[in-house]
Amino acid sequence: MDSLTFSSSKRSWRSDKLSRLGSSIFAEVAAWKEEASKSGMDVIDLGIGSPDQAPALHIRQVLSEAVLRENSYSYPSSRGSVAFRKQAAAWMEARFGVTVDPEDEIVALMGSQDGLAHLALAVCNPGDLAIVPDPGYPIYSGSLAIAGVKAWTLPLLEKNAFIPDLDSIPDEVWQEAVFILLSFPGNPISTTVDLTYMEKLIELARKWNVLVIHDLAYSEMGFDGYKPVSILQVPGAHDTAVEFHSFSKSFNMAGCRIGFMTGNREAVGALKELKSNVDYGVFDPIQEAAVAALEMAMKAGENEGVAPLYERRRDIFIAALAQQGWVVQKPRATMFIWAQLPDAYNTGQGQGRSHSFAHDLLLGTGVAVIPGAAFGEQGEGYVRIALVEEEERLVEAARRIGEYLRMNDME
Repeated sequence: MDSLTFSSSKRSWRSDKLSRLGSSIFAEVAAWKEEASKSGMDVIDLGIGSPDQAPALHIRQVLSEAVLRENSYSYPSSRGSVAFRKQAAAWMEARFGVTVDPEDEIVALMGSQDGLAHLALAVCNPGDLAIVPDPGYPIYSGSLAIAGVKAWTLPLLEKNAFIPDLDSIPDEVWQEAVFILLSFPGNPISTTVDLTYMEKLIELARKWNVLVIHDLAYSEMGFDGYKPVSILQVPGAHDTAVEFHSFSKSFNMAGCRIGFMTGNREAVGALKELKSNVDYGVFDPIQEAAVAALEMAMKAGENEGVAPLYERRRDIFIAALAQQGWVVQKPRATMFIWAQLPDAYNTGQGQGRSHSFAHDLLLGTGVAVIPGAAFGEQGEGYVRIALVEEEERLVEAARRIGEYLRMNDME
C-alpha cells in the first residue's frame, strides 16, 4: 500500500461567511436568559419579536382540517399554490389598491426571511454591490455575505428622524449598486415615510437602473391612524421594485413560516428559479391557512387585526417607563421600541455600551432586550424592546427597569 501524506494542520469545516451573518447576539442573549433562569429569576423576554398571541380560531380551524386530509402530504409547489397567489394578489388590491399578476409577479416564501436571505443570490453576482440600512434587520447584510455581495451601508440617524437620506448616496454607489433594500416601517427602528418619499426612491432607482427591495413585514402594525404604504403604489414601481410581505406579525403565524414577494417579474422570476432548486415550497395546509387569514383581513373593519393590541401595549409600556424615569420615543408602527440608553449609560462614543446594558439589565432584573449594536454600527447607544408580553408583564418589566436604574444611579 502506498504511503499517505497527511496535512499537519486541521482543516476548518466552518465557513468564514458565518462570522459575517450578524445573528450571534441572539444566541448570546439566549444564553443570558438561560443563566438568569437558572439563578431562579423570572425572565420577561422583550428580546425576540415573536408574537405571544395565536392566530384567529378560524385560521387554526382551516389549518387543522387541511392537515387531516390524506391528500395534503405531497410536495407543494415552490412558487406557491394557485389559490395562495391569487388570494395574495386580491389582498394587495384590497389593501393597497395595487394590481399584481399572481402568475408572474408573486412567489410564496417560507416566511419573508427566506426570500430576504436568498434574493441576493438570485439577482446578484459575487462582487456586486448593494445598499442596505444601518441599523437594519441582520439578514439584510447577512444575505450579502452569503452571496459574496459587497454592502454599502446607509446610516439611519436620529437627527433625520431615522429616515434614510437618499441624497447622501454618492453617484458612484448608485452606478455600481444592483439593489437598495429599505423597510418602512422598519426593524429595529419603526421608521415611517409617505408616498412622496417612495416616489423619490423609485425615481432614483429608475435613473440608475437599481432594484428597490421593500421589506413590508409590518404592514398591519400602524398606530395613531397611520397605515403603512406599499412601494408598489408608486406609478411605475413594478419596473424596478419588489416587496416582501409576512404573515408572522400581521396574523400571529410566525411558526407557520409563510410570506410572499411581489413586484417586478424579472426579480420574482429569478427568486422562483433559485427556490425551485433549493426547496419544495410551503406545506399546502399552511398556504390554505394563509388564504383564510387574507380573506379575514379583507372582511375586517378598521379596528380589527393586530394593530390595536400593539398600540395599547406601546402606550402602557412607554407611560410606565416614563414613570420610572426613562423617557423613550413612541413608534408609529411595529411591535418594537427603539430606545436610546438612559443618560448614565450613554456617555462617550465607545463600542459595547448597548451590549453591556442589555447584559447587565437581564442578569440584574430578568428583563431581556436586544443591544442596538446587533443591528449595525449606528445602533450603538440604543436597545430594541419587543412588545411581546401581556400588559401587566410590560408594566412589571418597566418597574424592574426603573428599580435597576435607580439602584445603579446610587452606586
